[in-house]
Amino acid sequence: MTGLEITLLVVVLAMVVVIGVWLVGTANRLDRLHIRTDAAWAALDAALARRAVVARAVSVVIDHDQADPLRAVAERAERAARPDREAAENELTRLLAAVDRQVLSLTLAAELIDAEHRVVIARRVHGDAVRDTLSQRRRRFVRWFKLAGTAPEPRYLEIAEPELGADIPRPRPSARVILLDADDRVLLFHGHDPVRAEETFWFTAGGGVEPGEDLRTAASRELAEETGVELSPEALTGPLWRRRVAFSFEGRNYDGEEWFFLGDLPDGAAIDTAGFTTLESRTIAGHRWWSAAELRETAETVYPVQLADLMTTVREWDGTVKAVR
Repeated sequence: MTGLEITLLVVVLAMVVVIGVWLVGTANRLDRLHIRTDAAWAALDAALARRAVVARAVSVVIDHDQADPLRAVAERAERAARPDREAAENELTRLLAAVDRQVLSLTLAAELIDAEHRVVIARRVHGDAVRDTLSQRRRRFVRWFKLAGTAPEPRYLEIAEPELGADIPRPRPSARVILLDADDRVLLFHGHDPVRAEETFWFTAGGGVEPGEDLRTAASRELAEETGVELSPEALTGPLWRRRVAFSFEGRNYDGEEWFFLGDLPDGAAIDTAGFTTLESRTIAGHRWWSAAELRETAETVYPVQLADLMTTVREWDGTVKAVR
């Protein structure tokens, strides 16, 4: 064998090795892409199933003319075979969009919004996985050498995404504290919405309840963060009042549910706002103590709206929760 022949043989062998390595690498990548697509579909299927469960719960509390179709479509979406899944899920999206979420409890409304968000995220992840897999499978060498093996070709699930815009109120449970000093004056903060700085209002200490947190613990934590006053959850009385309110803040709509507890300022304690968040520092101009008489006489906006009247009986709690405005 001549030197040229040996050289050609070496080159051919090297090319075979390179091509073989590339084919094996491509086949392995395809295998990983198929695994990713299967996992993405499992996540999407679970998100859709959870939405159907929440939809059935919603159907229990809405008007009869909406409830029966919603329940039926939710059940059909759960049982639908893959070829029929798109139509059923799109119909479920349409019916859920027509539900008045103000009639739902805050917990159920929050579950519905969370379920819809999960569907949107899972659908996009699945779509990305299908796109990447199909892109790889459609390359010539992949088709010629059948590197996809026997794995079925993945398919998109073409369903409409629910509207998740700012116009849909987001549930926001909060725990607030009627903090009284030795003269039974209540502490109020003076603040504003960043997008409507000219409209100021007074409000009690407190804030949003964190996931998994009970109301009393949230009230104690928020009081400490905003005022520096530390009262254990057991030291708070209530909840005395419950306030359901639709409001907007920073251009976003909320469906708020506020629970009010009563607390007394410890002897010698002073208000310290060093624990304010950046947003609170930017939107709260100050604080002061208000007597019931001052609340009745002021022309400024105070929340709750009934606070002046409520203050006259705030220490006469009978153990029931009163709905207030």
